[in-house]
Amino acid sequence: MERLSKVIANSGFASRRKVDELISKGEVLVNGDVAVLGQKVNSNDVITINGEVIKNNNGNYVYYLLNKPRGIITSNHDEKGRKTVIDLIDTDERIYPVGRLDYDTTGALLLTNDGELTNRLLHPRNNIEKIYLAKIQGIITGTDINKIKNGVVIDDFKTSPARVKLKSYNRSSNTSLVLITIHEGHNHQVKKMFEAVGYQVDKLTRLSFAGLDVKKLKSGEYRMLSLKEVQRLYSMVK
Repeated sequence: MERLSKVIANSGFASRRKVDELISKGEVLVNGDVAVLGQKVNSNDVITINGEVIKNNNGNYVYYLLNKPRGIITSNHDEKGRKTVIDLIDTDERIYPVGRLDYDTTGALLLTNDGELTNRLLHPRNNIEKIYLAKIQGIITGTDINKIKNGVVIDDFKTSPARVKLKSYNRSSNTSLVLITIHEGHNHQVKKMFEAVGYQVDKLTRLSFAGLDVKKLKSGEYRMLSLKEVQRLYSMVK
């Protein structure tokens, strides 16, 4: 027997805090009866939230690393019918992306049905490293690089210190390639960080997430993580 809130959180439906809210509102049913906080369930119980059946995978977790292509939605489904990252993975499990990459952003994206690991990787306290390569308009100056390194104000908050390195620049096209490493995950954060110092991002690629890189994966390709890689991810989070 396991706590209902843990089972639902591990399914990836929502965080434990959100699950408790849903239970309190009477939106969670177990075998057709309204669930209560602290309730325990087994693998034979049928759990539904607003008519959607929640799968208890009993620890049968899968982990995929995808090299996300441009023009793909980072979501389980899209109301406009556009292709999502889920459509690229051949699996019968109910997986979901760990965090988000913008529609036009490419690169490393982890997908899993392990809700516990997902919540830990996304929690700000764990400072999970994300490395991006940004192609920006303009030749970035050392002064502006230092501003980003020290943190800039976006959306009424100041970003944490980041590692920033100019990889190359092209005066004829007036563009720069910049490596940036952050430990946060706010909406459009990297793009907004460059915009805060006067540069537009033309192209953005996430080279690695939590130490997982996509060097050996072509755009749209994916692979399963090894047991050693999964264990390493768990060792990184609290």
